[in-house]
Amino acid sequence: MRASPAPARQSLLQRLAGAALCAALCLPAARPAAADVIDVPVVNRAFSQFMLGSDRRVFGKLEFLGGISYTSSTNLLGSISAIRFRGDREHFVTVLDTGHWLTGRIERDAEGRLSGIIDVKTRSMFDRNGQDERVKNRMDAEGLALVDGEALVSFEVYHRIDAYPDPGFMKARPKRRIPFLIDPKELRFNRGMETLALSPAAGPLGGALVTVTERSLDPDGNVFAAVLSGPRAGIFFVKRNDPWDITDGAFLPNGDLILLERRFRLADGMGMRIRRIDGNTIRPGAVVDGEVLIDADLSQQIDNMEGLDVVVMGPDDIRIIVVSDDNHSILQRNLMLEFRLLAD
Repeated sequence: MRASPAPARQSLLQRLAGAALCAALCLPAARPAAADVIDVPVVNRAFSQFMLGSDRRVFGKLEFLGGISYTSSTNLLGSISAIRFRGDREHFVTVLDTGHWLTGRIERDAEGRLSGIIDVKTRSMFDRNGQDERVKNRMDAEGLALVDGEALVSFEVYHRIDAYPDPGFMKARPKRRIPFLIDPKELRFNRGMETLALSPAAGPLGGALVTVTERSLDPDGNVFAAVLSGPRAGIFFVKRNDPWDITDGAFLPNGDLILLERRFRLADGMGMRIRRIDGNTIRPGAVVDGEVLIDADLSQQIDNMEGLDVVVMGPDDIRIIVVSDDNHSILQRNLMLEFRLLAD
């Protein structure tokens, strides 16, 4: 369900994407300074078209509802790795791969479309020794789950899952460390636990916490993942479709797992894909795969899409909200996109 832009335009977009990716991978990300909780000024721009120059609304199994791009006059905004919405469906918590918290609230216009983010605050995370403002490779936060009065965060490089008190995570060290079942030797240096998601209590996994790696592979090329508690606790695998890498995930109310994936190839630039995994197939030793809900490229409004959450507005109104990681690069954008999941 993709439309190709004009050759000249696509060539330009590919070059920009290549430069942005090189900036992200070849250079250390800019590291915001946030020694205390800081208010972050934000400039928002809402847009209603997902495909450039088109009013098309449906892409695969998703309906595009609207999006925003946002910037700040400070260097404190950006590098979002994961996002989770509170029960009010407005306030959100994010973690940055620079080792920072960032919180805020979405606003909507009169028609209910995203119009901006406000009340944005950030702070450097504390490690278990009570130190903050650590170097990126020690505090490379990637996954986030809000569970029973705790904010759980998965980290790459120094692979771990730390539990922070919630509320109070911005000013506290971790309370404890969560076993993640996967042998640390199987976790790749910069391709570790990218996703941390809480399954619904009424679903097949019974409220268990699940982690999925970005690109830590078994000998058959499948992605390591694990159910961390409950009767189905154990390691499972997600089929990897080269060149896609998993960047985040969340559960639908029925217990199906939604995975956000990113692609970058010099031949066709950057891409975003969302895959749906049947929750009933997730069990120890299983290799799971699923339906692709959307497959987008640079003819649509995407960037380096890294964070995803499911927001239930009503029984027949399930939203998927996706955010980008701009790597603190002037060549990339901070985006928040909202889709509605279409009924089968």
